[in-house]
Amino acid sequence: MPDARTVAQHYGHGELVDAIRRGIERLGKSVADVQIDDLAPVDEFHVGGRIATEAFLDQLGIDESHHVLDVGCGLGGGSRFAAHRYGCRVTGVDLTPEYVSAGKLLCEWVTLDARIQLQVEDATALPQRADTFDRAYMMHVGMNVADKPSLAAELYRVVKPGGRVGIYDIMKSSDGELTFPVPWAMRPDGSSVSSPATYKAALEEAGFHLVAERDRREFALEFFADLQAKVAHASGPPPLGLHILMGETASVKVKNMIENISRGLLAPVELVAEKRR
Repeated sequence: MPDARTVAQHYGHGELVDAIRRGIERLGKSVADVQIDDLAPVDEFHVGGRIATEAFLDQLGIDESHHVLDVGCGLGGGSRFAAHRYGCRVTGVDLTPEYVSAGKLLCEWVTLDARIQLQVEDATALPQRADTFDRAYMMHVGMNVADKPSLAAELYRVVKPGGRVGIYDIMKSSDGELTFPVPWAMRPDGSSVSSPATYKAALEEAGFHLVAERDRREFALEFFADLQAKVAHASGPPPLGLHILMGETASVKVKNMIENISRGLLAPVELVAEKRR
């Protein structure tokens, strides 16, 4: 099971801002005129990218009066989308210092830094007071969090009564040995994939009640098929994309993800829960 240091080291890049800046220049733009849609291919680090983000977050009923918590925010792509689409304030937390520092710059580049605060924090031990946030969500985060009950309990503590929590994670569909590496772990000891039942039990034990659940396996397979078709017809990687984050092992990680999902071992799953008033 991964600890915080292992997770941060896995996602560390070393020259992330420079790599993104070069990608922006290859698009024919600069940091002065780049838009959040331009950044989406690199900062939506989950199955389905922007399409999945929109379909997932729209279920949470976010509006401009809300303060939203983005758990495991990474580069802050989801935070920027939420702030831009709903007009809300967002606090994003992540274990990887390089992601957070790069994410802050990206927020400045697209002039959303006034509404978004990104910080290095552990989601199982947040510094915020109880009943701080109107909504909270996480996208492809729980695969690196071993202690699901502590995570759920902390989300319950910081979300206001009546608030909603959304989870969009890769979850375990059946027993079997996974093929590694995958985007969130190079080896089994870096992975904490759990079943939907484990997540739901943790949420219910914390005090939430489940209001929605959706298995996105077929969506994922269609997404990867489309991705493979684009790669086959391209002369090289796009200017901005998840290959920047995953590095030299990007292609094998994606291949293994497809294999694990196709074999019925894993699937992206959405859960939406509510804290009772």
